[in-house]
Amino acid sequence: MTKEETTWFASWFDTPFYHILYKDRDYAEAETFMCNLTNYLNIPEHGKILDLACGKGRHSVYLNTLGYNVTGVDLSANSIAHAKQFENETLNFEVHDMCKPYSDTFDAVFNLFTSFGYFDNLEDNLKTIEAIKADLNETGFGVIDFMNSEYVIENLVPENVKTVDGIDFYQKRRVEDGFIIKDISFTVDGKDYEFQERVRAFTLEDFEVLFEKAGVYLLDVFGDYKLSKYMRKQSERLILIFK
Repeated sequence: MTKEETTWFASWFDTPFYHILYKDRDYAEAETFMCNLTNYLNIPEHGKILDLACGKGRHSVYLNTLGYNVTGVDLSANSIAHAKQFENETLNFEVHDMCKPYSDTFDAVFNLFTSFGYFDNLEDNLKTIEAIKADLNETGFGVIDFMNSEYVIENLVPENVKTVDGIDFYQKRRVEDGFIIKDISFTVDGKDYEFQERVRAFTLEDFEVLFEKAGVYLLDVFGDYKLSKYMRKQSERLILIFK
C-alpha cells in the first residue's frame, strides 16, 4: 500500500470505526484456517512468518502462540501501535508498505482476509507480489487469501444497515470499473461520516497473469478455510499458494 492519504484504505483502516464495524468477524474460523494452513505448508518448528497487512495483529498473535516467529506489518500506524502491546522476543510489529520488500526473508508470507487489490494503479498489485517473492527464503511459500469475486458479485447485497455498538452503518454495494465498491455512511455524536471500500474484482485468471509477470509459480488453490477444493461459482474464498 502506498502512503498517500488520498487512498481510501489509508484513512478508513486508521479509524476506530473500521474496527467497530468488523468486530464480529469469526476469529475461531480464522484460527482454524491458520492451523490448517501452517500444517499444509509444513512450516518448520519456530519458522518465520510475515503477516502482511496484519491490522491490529490478532492473527499474528495467534500464529505466535503456535510456536512461530512472526513479524506483522501494516500501513496503519494506529493499528501497529495497538499491536505492539503484544510484542515479545518472537513477535514483532512494524509499519510497512506492502508494495516494497521487507528487510528479511521468511518461511511463509501470509496476506490474509482480502488485504489485496486495493490499488487504483494495477502496477502496485504486481509490485506487492514481487515484494512477497523477495520476502521468501529458498523454501518459503506465499499465500494470498482473497475473496472469490465471482461468488461475491453473484451474491451481492445492494444495501443494508448494520448496527454495532449503537452505530447504524448504512452500507451500499455495487460493481463498477472492475471494482467491488462499498459505500459506508454513519453518524456518531452528531457528526456524519462517509467512507468507501474499493477492492479490485480479481479472478483466478487475473492472479495467474500477475503471478506470471512476477515470476512466481502457483502451486495450489483452495476455496475455503478448511482448504477445500476451489469451485468457481460456489467457493466463498480464493486462497492461492505460490512460490
